[in-house]
Amino acid sequence: MEAKTLSLAVALSLAPGLLHAQFDFKLDGASVQVHSFASEGFALTNQNNYLTMNTTDGAFFTDFGLNVSSNITDKLRVGVQFYDRDIGHLQEWHPVVDWAVVDYKFSDWFGIRGGKVKTALGLYNQTQDQESVQTWALMPQSVYPLDLRSRTLTHTGLDIYGHVGLRRAGSLGYTIYAGKRPNDTRDGLYYAWAAQGYPNNAFTGKMAGTDLRWTPPLTGLMLGGSYAAINDKYHFTDVSNGPTPVAGTLNSTTMWIASAYGEYSTGKWRFNAEYRRNLSKYFQVDPDPGQTEPFWYSDKGWFVSAAYQLSRRIELGTYHSRYYFDVHSFPEASTHYIRDSVVTLHYTVNRLTSVKVEGHFMDGTGDPYGSHGFYDADNPQGLKPTTNMLVIRIGYSL
Repeated sequence: MEAKTLSLAVALSLAPGLLHAQFDFKLDGASVQVHSFASEGFALTNQNNYLTMNTTDGAFFTDFGLNVSSNITDKLRVGVQFYDRDIGHLQEWHPVVDWAVVDYKFSDWFGIRGGKVKTALGLYNQTQDQESVQTWALMPQSVYPLDLRSRTLTHTGLDIYGHVGLRRAGSLGYTIYAGKRPNDTRDGLYYAWAAQGYPNNAFTGKMAGTDLRWTPPLTGLMLGGSYAAINDKYHFTDVSNGPTPVAGTLNSTTMWIASAYGEYSTGKWRFNAEYRRNLSKYFQVDPDPGQTEPFWYSDKGWFVSAAYQLSRRIELGTYHSRYYFDVHSFPEASTHYIRDSVVTLHYTVNRLTSVKVEGHFMDGTGDPYGSHGFYDADNPQGLKPTTNMLVIRIGYSL
């Protein structure tokens, strides 16, 4: 607790300096923009430790990022973002290049970008690290789990994108992409599998997908859908069945991710909803090369939310989020769920700073392999069926 308190003090002392270091300048005639953000959070649960933290005693968590971008010409843009966080056993102060992009926009309806690119998937995937523009201290974890942030955040590859006018039918934004998703050894999936006796050595794969966002001729409404196909490969070590570790491999013929989402704003109200489904078919190659029968993995999550701008500084919000693990493969897994009802107060202190106070009322703990917040390794006395949690998050951005 003392170490986390020290990290809070350090983060709060460094954040203003980091933010005030932001500036725009010219480099060889090109405009360069430097931006940064930082947040410090505190989570307290009545029972069950959450997100690999000791939340039953109260735990702090921190993240921050710095990005630099430049419009080389009217059509060519380059940018990079560095990111780090410390959330329990997740990442633990190991900085990464969050994204690094070269983007050339030929016209409104056609552009190309390449590098380590944010993946167009669902309502918030490309903006989930912009904490200052989000109502919530924690995004709906059924669809945007903090412990699996890197799994779908980016891909290394190429996108084509554009925005097409549909006359009386409104407009349509599209993205089509292909690449490889990153192998993050410090996320919740590695942590969960290692705790079950199957430490991973690598988990990544090629991916391709598309995202469509339709803005109909109804003010405030946006509807969208995403689809991704991924060929995954796990390289793991089995240490659960004896003193001698056994190397193994799981190949996924295909993993499908489908998402449908929408947003509607009117007056001081904003409503959002999203449904996401993951389905995978795996073959175990080694240590059981004779296995020919595949096994299936599936999960799904959805949320609905509402936010009301009470005043210039105060926003009130609520969402209900549900996650279900592997209901396709194992009938008994229909009990492996997390239902989360949330209320939030978002207070804007000034243009740089915001404070969010949030209550979570959770029923269920998911599954040991599901990596959605609850881990057996952090709850040696066993997981209780319900969890109440208070989250306070202070954010800085510019």
